[in-house]
Amino acid sequence: MPSTATPDHEPGVLPPALTVAVLGPGGIGGLLAALLSRAGCRVICIAGEETTRALRRDGIRVHSGQFGEFTAAVEADTLLREPVDLCLVTVKQTALDAALDRTPAPLLDGGIVVPLLNGIEHMDTLRARYGAERVVPGVIRVESTRTAPGVIEQGSPFLDIDLAAAASREAVAEVAALLNAAGANTRVIEDENAVLWGKLAFLAPFALLTTRYRLPIGGVRSERRDELTALVEETSAVSRAAGGPADAAQVLSRYDAFPAGSKSSMLRDAEAGRPLELDAIGGALLRAAEQLGVQTPLMKRLMSELRAT
Repeated sequence: MPSTATPDHEPGVLPPALTVAVLGPGGIGGLLAALLSRAGCRVICIAGEETTRALRRDGIRVHSGQFGEFTAAVEADTLLREPVDLCLVTVKQTALDAALDRTPAPLLDGGIVVPLLNGIEHMDTLRARYGAERVVPGVIRVESTRTAPGVIEQGSPFLDIDLAAAASREAVAEVAALLNAAGANTRVIEDENAVLWGKLAFLAPFALLTTRYRLPIGGVRSERRDELTALVEETSAVSRAAGGPADAAQVLSRYDAFPAGSKSSMLRDAEAGRPLELDAIGGALLRAAEQLGVQTPLMKRLMSELRAT
């Protein structure tokens, strides 16, 4: 089992003040930006012109069963114009390359970059741009949606973040303490593969099956249980071969605990006509499976069907 470290801090008490940039204040980035601001942190959201105007005018409005109803004031701009201590990258994988032009690498030379994206292949892109020593692998588990610029609805009763221990353990521990103080249940895990593959192997069956059949998780559990079980076994096998966690039964038990109406972000994107992260999620898994010699017939079929729609 990977070892974890719990930052030494009191809940709700911020560590030494940091300036945080949030690249992409959508469902995930907007929620984190609002929570960090509410906790007393200086937050600069980097976004497009429409969202920047809305955030400057109205702040971020959060509707959450976990954190309540509140509005948080944040700074907002279309481009990062000053050095920051921490940059949370929370854009969709489909928008990553264009978004990174908004955060010039020299302004992050003294900071930490934490991507909270789906997939695994974005790590190479970010490390090439900002330096391997600056980029801390991270994943987030939450159901949170931007319903309008600056308006965030959190549907899940949880907000969990895992960070991988990096070269600067002290810096990673400080980031974890900051996120914990803001309300996110944050762990530091030694193994990068455990962080990234643990999320991808769990996310892929949820995203692909809910989107393929246009069903929330409750419908998939009841109507497509055999496929859910088979796909979890396939993704767990790929994760195992890549050095990540591989407990299929645990993944299924987590799905069974989800509220029946829970939808993946990919399904929400499909319903809204937005680009899908098929390549970042299913594509990355298929490429890894081929490289590692793992058979994934169901995933190949689902990806083919999803790409054809």
